[in-house]
Parts: sequence; C-alpha cells; structure tokens
Amino acid sequence: MVRFEVWAPKASSLEVVVDGRRKPMRDANRPGWWQADVPTAVHGSDYAFAIDGNDPLPDPRSRWQPTGPDGPSRVVDHAAYAWGDGAWTGRPLPGAVVYELHIGTFTTEGTFAAAVERLDHLVDLGVTHVEVMPVSAFPGRHGWGYDGVCPWAVHEPYGGPDGLKRFVDACHTHGLGVILDVVHNHLGPSGNHLPAFGPYFTDRYRTPWGSAVNLDGPGSDEVRAYLVGSALMWLRDYHVDGLRLDAVHALADNRAVPFLEELSEAVDKLAAATGRPLFLIAESDLNDPRVVTPRESGGMGVQAQWSDDFHHALHALLTGERQGYYGDFGSMGTLAKTLTRVWLHDGTWSSFRERTHGRPVPVSRMPAYRFLGYLQTHDQVGNRATGDRISATLPPALLAAGAALVLTAPFTPMLFMGEEWGASTPWQYFTDHTDPELAEAVRNGRRAEFASHGWDAAQIPDPQSAQTVRDSCLDWKEPARAPHAALLAWYRRLIALRREWDNLTDPDLTRVQVSFEETAGWLMVHRGAFRTAVNLAEQPATLPMGTGAAEIVAAWDDRAEIRRGLVGTTLRLPATSVAVVRIGTR
Repeated sequence: MVRFEVWAPKASSLEVVVDGRRKPMRDANRPGWWQADVPTAVHGSDYAFAIDGNDPLPDPRSRWQPTGPDGPSRVVDHAAYAWGDGAWTGRPLPGAVVYELHIGTFTTEGTFAAAVERLDHLVDLGVTHVEVMPVSAFPGRHGWGYDGVCPWAVHEPYGGPDGLKRFVDACHTHGLGVILDVVHNHLGPSGNHLPAFGPYFTDRYRTPWGSAVNLDGPGSDEVRAYLVGSALMWLRDYHVDGLRLDAVHALADNRAVPFLEELSEAVDKLAAATGRPLFLIAESDLNDPRVVTPRESGGMGVQAQWSDDFHHALHALLTGERQGYYGDFGSMGTLAKTLTRVWLHDGTWSSFRERTHGRPVPVSRMPAYRFLGYLQTHDQVGNRATGDRISATLPPALLAAGAALVLTAPFTPMLFMGEEWGASTPWQYFTDHTDPELAEAVRNGRRAEFASHGWDAAQIPDPQSAQTVRDSCLDWKEPARAPHAALLAWYRRLIALRREWDNLTDPDLTRVQVSFEETAGWLMVHRGAFRTAVNLAEQPATLPMGTGAAEIVAAWDDRAEIRRGLVGTTLRLPATSVAVVRIGTR
C-alpha cells in the first residue's frame, strides 16, 4: 500500500489517479493537505493528482518523472535500492579539493553511468569531492539544470533515481564525497505545475526569473517545508554529502528566521542523526560573511560559499580583461587583498554596481576553508558569448600559474571539469526547451544580449542546437596528449603537495602573507614554510627567499633555480613561470 499526500489549500476536491484509476482523496487533518491510501500501488506505479475534476497533474513532491515534468509521476521505494557504501563515513569540507562537473557533458554519453567510468581519473587527480550541477528534472534532454521544475525528482535522461544512487555509491566506493547543486530561488519557465497546487510563488518580489518563491508570505510555512524537505531528501535518500545552493542572494525573504538559517538547522539535525558530516555551500553575490557565520554567532549557519572576488582578481590579472564586473580587478594588489581578506569589495566602492558593496570578513575568527576559490566555474565559462575556457586565451605557463595560486591558496579549491588538462573544448550555454516559442525567445535573447556588446549574432552558438551540446562535451583523448598531459601532471603535483603539507591547508587567514612588485610583474604567496612565486613578466625575475635553506618542490619551468649568495637566498624564475618553494629543512 502507498499513502499519497499532497498540499493543495485552495482545492475543493482532489483525486489521485493511479495506473489510470481514480480514487478520491480526503482531508489529512493538516491544513490544506489531502491524502489517500491505495493498496494496489507499488514501486513503479504511475500516478497524478486531479484538482477539482481538472486534468491530472504530476505530484509536486514527485521522486520520479520518467516521461518528463509534464507526464505522470512514478512511485519510488528508496528502500528497494541495495546500497554498497555501508563503510562510508563521509568527508568533511576542511581540507577538501572540489571538482565541479555537469553530468550531461562530462562524457559524450551524458549519463550517470558514463560518469562512473571516469571516476578513476578524479581519484588519480587527487580531488576529494565532486560537485554535480543540478540533476532535478526539466523539460527536454539537454540543459545546464538551472531550469529544473521538479525539485524532488532526478532527470530521467541522466539515469533517473537509481542512476543517481549508483553514481553516488560509486563515488563513495572511490573515496569521493558528493555535493549536489540545488536551486531554491526559482523554477524553470516550462513544465512548472506548482502554482496549480498552492501559493508557491509571489508577485510581491521580482527576480531575474520572474515571480519570487514565496518564502515569507501567506502559505510560506509549507513552501519552506517543501524546499527543506527536498534538500534533506537528497542528503538522506541519495546519500549525498553536501548541497551547493544556487544564488541565495535571490531568495526574497523578510522573516525573522531566514530560510537559509532554517535549512542549515535542519541539515545539522540530519547530520547528527546519520552520523555523517553534511554541509551546505552557498553561491552568494552579497559579500556578506554572515552567510557562513555559525548560527550560534548570529549567522545563517551555511558552512561555505563560493568566492567570486578571488576569481575575478585572478582572472583579470592573468587575462587582462577589464570589462563588466572585472573593472575593479586586475592588479596584483587586488589579488593580494582577496588572498588575505577574502573579498576586494568588503564595504568598498564597486564601479560595476555603482555603489559600495560588501562587508569585511573577520579573518581572525573565520576559517579560510569556508570560502571556495577557483580559476574557472560553469558560470564564468558558460556565460561568456562563445563559452570559451581560459585555456583558449592563455598559454600553458599562465594556466599553470593560475592553478598554483588556486591550489596553494588558503581557500577550499574548486576545479571545473576539464580545467586540469586545459581542455580545448568550450562549455557553452545550451537548452532543449520543448515549447517552440520559448526556444525561439531564448535563442533570440542570447543573440541580442551579446550583440549589444559588439558580437556578431552569427558567432553566438545556438543554445537549442544539439551541436552546441556536442561541442561542450569533454574530449577524453586530450589528457594523454601534449600539451594537455603536462598541465594534468602539474595539477596532480599541486594537489599532492596540498595533501602532504598541512601548511597548505591551514585555515588561518591571519597567517597568509602576499608580497609583490606590480611593475616588475612578480607576486609571492607565503603559506607557512611554503612560497608560491609567480612571474608574469616577459623577462626573468629574482625573488628574495630569506637567509635560510630553500628547495623548489614544484616548478612549471625546469630552469627555475635557488641561488645562495652573500645577501641571502633567492629564487631565479624564468619569464612567465611559476614555482612552489619550501623554506627551511624537513
């Protein structure tokens, strides 16, 4: 027997349609809730809800949408899956190295099963966690996942519920934690049936995606419970270790207890019950340390967040780009500030926003692992006009410099799939909207957006084209070929150093120092006994290393050398190169 329940506070009558047979639902003795027991329903039974005699609609809490968001829901018995990760005790975030991937383009097959076949590569690379872009069901086959409309269901073309379980199971068998990207701030524009059931959205606020999710208006208790319940489901029923929360700055919420705080408390309770470390990572544009401040200290209690200022500072310095939000970045001084103070904009003027922005991070009591640092992400690649990676612009030496600054920084490092070998494939914006009008609107909108920045419309990839998806898939032949193999070996070496030496995972921001000479073109990050030295100039540089012993433990150019003289020890770096040096003796 299966008990079907649904929240529909405005409905006069409700029926559940199970395998084509209708059964009236009754009051569930909870305000707005309806229920019905169906003895014949089992794992795999199809069902839908008919409100006031109208056409049946999928369950808002559907765990399985085998024919897409507009089709019937299907019953899932999570206990039917035989997990093989009984020995898995979890991997906490401190000391982690995160790898962001998109299931649909990580392999040409674009499935969970195909991704499992590449896990050995990630183990050899040395990462500890995979961060999987959203897998909630959305219309069509291809998409980034941020247009999901079924926050409780797994996208069927990827492999459905059991496909995700097998993927997580395999990750845990390989010693990899799994972080899942989830979207609470909006739903996609097509296939969203929630408004028919209740006040899931409100027009009191507007977002870039339309009406805001109702987090603080009438009925918002149930809306919050819906989102919290979905988050806990991924962690509990799919054994996921953490969640990445998309664009939390777009959560319109004026209640005394913010949604993020409520979610954080619920996740902590589940972690205590399961005995596994579970965590949340926010994407936030607020530059507000209260997001990652513990609840007992007056914060939201989220364990970590992405740090775009560090990315902008590093990207602008390496590429010379200054357009848009890169306008305030690009100097060695701005990179030095983000390495030691987390954000450039911590109450300073932002020319892009035309106002002051941010709040200082209390570095003396805020561990650095709470901030993710990166050279590339799906956003920073895919939102470019042609989805070009930084490897399409920079030579391998500068890619190596960027990797060293990320992987020896005090933050939790994150890589974007293929970055580790300087993938030549782009990662473009693609959709598969089944509504022809919506598809054309997205296509024309993207062309118009970049035409306003001087791009020829013919240069903008068609997001609805299958070729755009194919072009965005990783080429797994590249890692074994030059010049990709050398960069991959460099990433492996840097991650191994991070794992071997606790100086490089020390979360104390007050112990991080940066020295640089802007005009000479060199910068050096001090992490305990380690120095990451980068020479961006077109001529060799000589950097001071103090008076003691020094040893090069990693160098992109083998001409880098330690010199000892009367005035002390120096590092001689060739033009456009990077080296990591250990000071003192073992």
